[in-house]
Amino acid sequence: MKLSERQKEIINVLQSSNNPISGEVLGEKFGVSRQIIVKDIGVLKAFGIEIISTNKGYKIDNSEKLTRIIESKHEDVDIKDELNTIVDNGGIIIDVFINHSVYGVIKKDLDIHSRNGVNNFVKNMTISTPLKNLTENVHYHTISAKNIKTLDNIEKALKEKGYLN
Repeated sequence: MKLSERQKEIINVLQSSNNPISGEVLGEKFGVSRQIIVKDIGVLKAFGIEIISTNKGYKIDNSEKLTRIIESKHEDVDIKDELNTIVDNGGIIIDVFINHSVYGVIKKDLDIHSRNGVNNFVKNMTISTPLKNLTENVHYHTISAKNIKTLDNIEKALKEKGYLN
């Protein structure tokens, strides 16, 4: 299992649980050590995922919208379509980030809820270079939605268009 897949699955497991889950249990589930899980949790927190560490394990506050990190790869001409696909399917684009080999995580909050927000973002992109260009088009978005089914539908639509890495 790729690192990004494991981190995505960690988020899904934590979101679907009402109780904290220990690093040891997560490690067993994903076939890695507890220390690897601790590092994964640290990276996810750096990406802006609000994971709470308790004496009984890790949890995500499910009282608000659910979030998911997607790993994307596409050309510049596909930016607008990728973002519209997310908002058209009921998602909110929280941010965009890359994991640069030298600088580490570089992240920009977006908070895009609608096609109008997408249009404004794309219009502003004409004066700059997308972050994804620093990592051979690979980038990540944190997206949120009201429920897991909506997140799954967004991911399915992006996969059908070939945008998921």
